[in-house]
Amino acid sequence: MSEYQYYEFIAVDRPLTETQQGELRALSTRARITPSSFVNDYQWGDLKGDPRTWMERYFDAFLYLANWGTHRIALRLPLGVLDAKTAADYCTGDSAHSWVTRTHVILDLSTQDEGGDEWWDDQDRLASIVPVRAELASGDRRLLYLAWLLCVQGRELDDEEPEPPIPPGLGDLSGPLRALGDFLRLDPDLLAAAAEASPPLKPDAPSAAALGRWVRQLPEGDKDAALLRLLRGEEVQVRAELLRRFSGPATQHTGSGRTAGELLTAAEARWAERQRIASERQAAERRRQEQLAAAARQKRLDELAGRQAQAWQRVAAMIETKKPKEYDAAIVLLKDLRALAERDGDTATFNRQIWQLRQQHIRKPSLIDRLDRAALV
Repeated sequence: MSEYQYYEFIAVDRPLTETQQGELRALSTRARITPSSFVNDYQWGDLKGDPRTWMERYFDAFLYLANWGTHRIALRLPLGVLDAKTAADYCTGDSAHSWVTRTHVILDLSTQDEGGDEWWDDQDRLASIVPVRAELASGDRRLLYLAWLLCVQGRELDDEEPEPPIPPGLGDLSGPLRALGDFLRLDPDLLAAAAEASPPLKPDAPSAAALGRWVRQLPEGDKDAALLRLLRGEEVQVRAELLRRFSGPATQHTGSGRTAGELLTAAEARWAERQRIASERQAAERRRQEQLAAAARQKRLDELAGRQAQAWQRVAAMIETKKPKEYDAAIVLLKDLRALAERDGDTATFNRQIWQLRQQHIRKPSLIDRLDRAALV
């Protein structure tokens, strides 16, 4: 199996400086490096750097995959928009963990498919996932809950581990959250079981008019401070803080009292029910197809009735061609003749004609083999 690894990094809050781009170029001569990204793939070598260090120094998002089955996503957020303890409360295993720098908290999520040997042609997929970072910065905790579910799915938690606070909207994930779940192979049955206790999302974001009225009421000093921070490149932090201030105290989500083991059991029950429904549908479809085939054959037999002599002549003509496809067509017609004889209670005549046919063509082994396999003896 050939090795394949894909690395993609994105800088969101601040572009890379020329010095930083030079530092990265010194580690990779063939990577695609821009002020906002680093992309490279490897079939024989590997990245000459530590993604953990790169996330601390340069980037806000990181995606990695290997064709032996590893999928990994890392996201970096300023400490002002995501509390380190909150991140640690959800990221509690090997599949999802977090760490803190002086200025940021970094989430690291990964899964491993033992089957491996997968190739991924749709590069730059991180672009479809990275908006979850802005959702999390605005106070949406669904990403954190998915991280916890990833640990549950990996059987990394005790069965009695209590469920953390449940955010609203688990049953109605955004496009970026769905893309993240797909990339990390999150079990849809486990997610559906968890979503049963998740309240619906609040109404859409506030209107521009409502925000405008609120901004006009802000003290001048607060506006000046926010503007200064924006000019210093703190867009994400400032936006998140102002939106939280506009919305008032955050809703305190609580756990449902469920445990990791109970969620796994509920997911298994959902899977079993889906399998049962699928099996019933398949069985119903098989019966429908069999009924259609039986009706079609009955129609063929009705059309064949009274024309047996002509049918035997057609069989003889097809055999004389000595072509495999004609042999196959002859066998189909002979089966219909046998079924018609059984329906009419005249199998003796059919058996005699088949015996004569076999004797006449005994030196055609391909034909005789087809007659044997069709039980036309």
